[in-house]
Amino acid sequence: MQSDMEFVTGPIEVVGCHAEGEVGDVIVGGIAPPPGHSVFEQSRWIANDGRLRHIIGNEPRGGVFKHVNLLVPAIDPAADIGFIIMEPMDTPLMSGSNAMCVATVVLETGIVPMTEPTTTLTLEAPAGLVHVEATCADGKVTAVTIRNVPAFAALRDVALNVDGVGQLRVDTAWGGDSFVMVDATDIGLNVGPENGAELARMGSLITRAANAQLQFEHPTIDWTHFSFCQIAGGLERAADGVLQMMNTVVVEPGKLDRSPTGTGVSARMALLRAQGKMDVGDQLVMRSVIGSQFTGLIAADTSVGTVDAIVPLVTGRAWRYGTFAYQTDPSDPWPLGYRVSDTWPS
Repeated sequence: MQSDMEFVTGPIEVVGCHAEGEVGDVIVGGIAPPPGHSVFEQSRWIANDGRLRHIIGNEPRGGVFKHVNLLVPAIDPAADIGFIIMEPMDTPLMSGSNAMCVATVVLETGIVPMTEPTTTLTLEAPAGLVHVEATCADGKVTAVTIRNVPAFAALRDVALNVDGVGQLRVDTAWGGDSFVMVDATDIGLNVGPENGAELARMGSLITRAANAQLQFEHPTIDWTHFSFCQIAGGLERAADGVLQMMNTVVVEPGKLDRSPTGTGVSARMALLRAQGKMDVGDQLVMRSVIGSQFTGLIAADTSVGTVDAIVPLVTGRAWRYGTFAYQTDPSDPWPLGYRVSDTWPS
């Protein structure tokens, strides 16, 4: 290993996993916990340092499609284990699909003991404690429900000028991370895999415009930027009364989340609650660009500081797909990996 990679203690041991299509690999060994008095502080160290995210996320070990989670010892005594999320360009505070991957990996590999038919555990994310209920059978996790951090609507129906598009009306919300939200019809696109490249391009433009013209305001933590753009189809009600919606979330530098996005489901339910379109106890089935689905439920009303919020539950499933041991070679001229714009949008 590279001598200046002081946090690398051996081969980087990784369990491959995806949740409803979105890759959320889990580092289970070979990396020392980063400095910090909280998982939030540890995640900011990784964000500012950047090396681990590059080593594991860049080619040849990764790519723009890959998210990776670092397991760390829990700092909050109420938690079973902590995790830090690394995306291609960012180190977010929370991710529903990644939490599902982490829960599945730690239970199926025995890092946290599994109890059938139901295991409850608490994960410590940078955004706070995430309570998990996993349905288990024959040593497998067959469903994961996360009780996410509180979600809330922020700016509603505000104007945003987007280069090459014109003026759009957007909403913003928090679901464990910050979203700018737009209706797919307003940008002339259907949410489907055939429009993937254009959805990604447009969503990235919208996120960057929001960060230039608007500001996200979280009432209790220092978080002022927009991480993601959610492009949503129309809200429909099925014959059984359950609300349904298609959506895709654009992750910088310009890729589509293959899952319905757990934080996005949470943020959307908070917005629908603020609009009077969902009540406590209502469900929302959210489908992704590949047709996978998460089911959201508003468990309760709450508040974040002085802001009205909801307690969101999100249910989905994750699957392991392999185990890996990554390393770097001292003679490798690209110890942090590399990016090329043919697959890594600029």
